[in-house]
Amino acid sequence: MPEGIIVKALSGYYYVKPLREGLIASNEASVQCRGRGIFKKRGESPLVGDRVVYSLTENGEGMVDELHPRDSELIRPPVANVTLAVLLFSVREPDMNLNLLDKFLVHIEHSGLDTLIVLTKQDLADDDGEATQVVKEMYERIGYEVMVTSSRTGTGSEDLRKRLGGGISVFAGQSGVGKSTLLNRIVPGLALETGEISLRLGRGRHTTRHVELMDIGEGGFVADTPGFSQLDFLELGVDELSTCFREFADYAQQCKFRGCTHLHEPGCHVIKAWEAGEIADSRYEHYKLFFNEMKDKKRRY
Repeated sequence: MPEGIIVKALSGYYYVKPLREGLIASNEASVQCRGRGIFKKRGESPLVGDRVVYSLTENGEGMVDELHPRDSELIRPPVANVTLAVLLFSVREPDMNLNLLDKFLVHIEHSGLDTLIVLTKQDLADDDGEATQVVKEMYERIGYEVMVTSSRTGTGSEDLRKRLGGGISVFAGQSGVGKSTLLNRIVPGLALETGEISLRLGRGRHTTRHVELMDIGEGGFVADTPGFSQLDFLELGVDELSTCFREFADYAQQCKFRGCTHLHEPGCHVIKAWEAGEIADSRYEHYKLFFNEMKDKKRRY
């Protein structure tokens, strides 16, 4: 039976690209498939990115018969077998939102994916890129890979396309940061719909309606996903939060008390590192903010 990968899920249908000798047949049309009822009975649901066994039906469509084991699975957005999370945040229009960036990073750290931070719209910077460089260096010191791009000038687009080769990447981030514009720049002829920025609201109109894998060449696929207005922490335990801040790890091991929250305990080495300037103010402030937000949500649910 043929094998393939689900590249789109929409209105109860799964669109499967055939696999030929383990590689996606980019030049072949997707097969529109339904999922077998057995998945529902098992409490399973095929996801975009799933490698599947499927069969062809008489009407030219198909049936997803079997799911291969997943290497990874994201809940929001619902994508399987992602190897890299690409977080896009704009320099301007809308302004850089480090609070939201750190919230995304917490979720991605919890999922165990590699992360690439892409700072977009560098051409709109009004300070010769100084603020962008400060942000770039801060996150690189923590251990994140950071790239700076401009879809208008093309800066960084080719380097990004090469970086995304050979795996499935998920694009996420602030609304209005230029995800669709950047993808159009990476893949000429893609012609994704782009949205204007509302200067009054400071956010873009959502232009992406569903999760879909797009072939960007060199064996790379990007899951362009609906924009997010907020993320919650319901699937994350409050005791796990500090492990999602990479720069806390070495210091946390030296804390006096096991289970230290890094908020007020004596002998907390994370607090000492923050006071010494070894942990960025914004990162520690966001940790405290997220911690309190999580505690509040746990009480309400």
